[in-house]
Amino acid sequence: MSFLYFLEGLRTPVLDTLFSIITRCGEETVFMAIGMVVFWCVNKYQGYYLLSVGFVGTVINQFLKMVFRIPRPWVKDPAFTIVESAREAASGYSFPSGHTQTAVGLFGGLARANRGAVLRGISVALCVLVPLSRMYLGVHTPLDVGVSIGIALLLIFAVYPLFMRAERSPRTMYALLCGALVLVVAFTCYVHLFPFPEEVYTEQNLHNLLSARKNAATLMGCLFGFLVVYTVDLRYLRFDTRAVWWAQIIKAVVGLALVLAAKELLKLPLNALLPEYPARMVRYFLLVIVGGILWPMTFRFFGRLGRKKSKV
Repeated sequence: MSFLYFLEGLRTPVLDTLFSIITRCGEETVFMAIGMVVFWCVNKYQGYYLLSVGFVGTVINQFLKMVFRIPRPWVKDPAFTIVESAREAASGYSFPSGHTQTAVGLFGGLARANRGAVLRGISVALCVLVPLSRMYLGVHTPLDVGVSIGIALLLIFAVYPLFMRAERSPRTMYALLCGALVLVVAFTCYVHLFPFPEEVYTEQNLHNLLSARKNAATLMGCLFGFLVVYTVDLRYLRFDTRAVWWAQIIKAVVGLALVLAAKELLKLPLNALLPEYPARMVRYFLLVIVGGILWPMTFRFFGRLGRKKSKV
């Protein structure tokens, strides 16, 4: 806590605003948006790599949260204060840091998979600044962010060569996706069947368990969707990510809008037809199908845009 008190003493309105913006780079929406854009516009296997590192990291992170159930810094020490704007997104258990896990997995993965000096520099900077922002805002301890950084780096460097091999070996790709799915199934069984102590079911803590169950359903739907997307693309679609730069911008913007619209439009009917967790799993499965199959079916059209017609 001594380091958190040190950072608390450095707070100013300008730094509060700055770190509140930086910390958003570790949110799920940023991770999903960048992962999908890479999948559509840069390299589909790099997209699989980034998204898989993020998904597996989230499962491990959620497992640890529910195993250790460590409260937030201001709960452990009531004398400590946080930046109030960060409180809403910090309602779960403290250890380890989910924002740090997501940010380091995403931006560290980008730095590992790309050689551009500018992109690497920005990515490495965010790998440092997002964890720092979580401590500056007072929502995580150094242990919280340190363990998340370690898990993310382990996944980044262990998984990267496997995904590069998977580009030439469907068996490797299926093994990676099935391994991630098995991990998610284990996590789902854990959060639904494990006999947690009574304190987990109290009004103060129950939201942590419910959040873990929602995350399990989300990840299950996404990974089942990944398996279908990879199979369909391998056998039938085989989409090409290449296009002229302005067509890539249109592809990314319209694609993200389409996925976000599907996310909202599917919520009400699925919740009316199915129980909460199956509805969530099916919704995210369908979102992956929209983003991984239906939208890439348009990529031949985008690939033709801007091409000069050959003279007869």
